[in-house]
Amino acid sequence: MDEETKSERSRTFTWDDPEEALLAGRKVSGSELFEKMRLGEVPQPPYARMLGMELFDAGDGHFSMTLLPQEFHYNPMGCVHGGILSTLLDSVMSAAVHTALPAGTGYLTVSINITFLKPVYEHTGEVMAEGKLVSMKRQIATAEGRIVDMKGDVCATGTAICMVFDRPQPKPPA
Repeated sequence: MDEETKSERSRTFTWDDPEEALLAGRKVSGSELFEKMRLGEVPQPPYARMLGMELFDAGDGHFSMTLLPQEFHYNPMGCVHGGILSTLLDSVMSAAVHTALPAGTGYLTVSINITFLKPVYEHTGEVMAEGKLVSMKRQIATAEGRIVDMKGDVCATGTAICMVFDRPQPKPPA
């Protein structure tokens, strides 16, 4: 492609220091943390802003986010990259686990399994990702999720396994 036909685009975004959410997450339950995020009292994670994901709803054992597909999400095939959709599903499934955790408890996604059912494009319009807690044991939690388009068609589904652990408290300043 020569310089005359090249049409370079750019995008900028801003984010808040993620430490504020990290510290708040040690003091409140997962449901309380997400309610504070929804109300704008605690910032959402930087990656959500970078990708354009928006917290929609959170409650005990469920979590949902929206994403408006954009050209910058595209892969070489001209549709939203599977990694973007996987990130969206991982986010809602693991956050569904987080909503069921008490203050001082953390989690880490151990594995995810994603099935893509139809491509997502900019013209698809906003998609909704929903995660639901399936099982919570002492150290292992499972969740499932799906991404649905504006017509109600399922675009992708997923399952997640998360490890649950006590989060260490920060050391006091010296």
